[in-house]
Amino acid sequence: MQDLTVNLDTKLDALIAQHQNMPGALLPLLHAIQDNIGFVPESSYMSISKALSLSVAEVHGVVTFYHHFRTHKPGRHILQICRAESCQSMGSEALEAHAKKCLNIDYHQTTPDQNITLEPVYCLGNCALSPAVMMDEEVYGRMTPADLDALVAEVAA
Repeated sequence: MQDLTVNLDTKLDALIAQHQNMPGALLPLLHAIQDNIGFVPESSYMSISKALSLSVAEVHGVVTFYHHFRTHKPGRHILQICRAESCQSMGSEALEAHAKKCLNIDYHQTTPDQNITLEPVYCLGNCALSPAVMMDEEVYGRMTPADLDALVAEVAA
C-alpha cells in the first residue's frame, strides 16, 4: 500500500507542477488528475490549494460542483445514464431504476467486484436517440432494460 501512495503522490506532484503557473489552472489541473489517476483524491486538495493559492474549500467546491469529477477510485467500467429532459421523457428514469436494481448500487457507487461504477450524466448529446447511456466513452441510444442488461453482461465477461 505504501508504494501505491508514493506513486500517487509522485503523479500528483508532477501534474500540479505542470499546471500551477497557468492562468485559471484549477479546472485544467483537475481534469489532468482525473485523466491520469481516474479520480481526484480528497487527499490532494491541500497540495492543490497551496500550489494555486486557493483555499481547500475552493478546491473542494469546484470538485463537488462538477458532476464529471470523482473523489474515489472508479470501477473498471463507467456506466453513465443520461438524466437530461429528452432522455427522461423517453424513459431514462425507468432505465436508471433498472440499472440500480440489477447492479445493486446507487449513483456514485461501484459494484462489489469493482467492475462497474454507475454515474448520472446531464446530456450525452444523443437526444434524437433517447434514452442514452455511455459505457466507457461509447454512447448507446434507444436503450431498453434488456439492452442495458446485455451491455452489462458484455463488460462482465
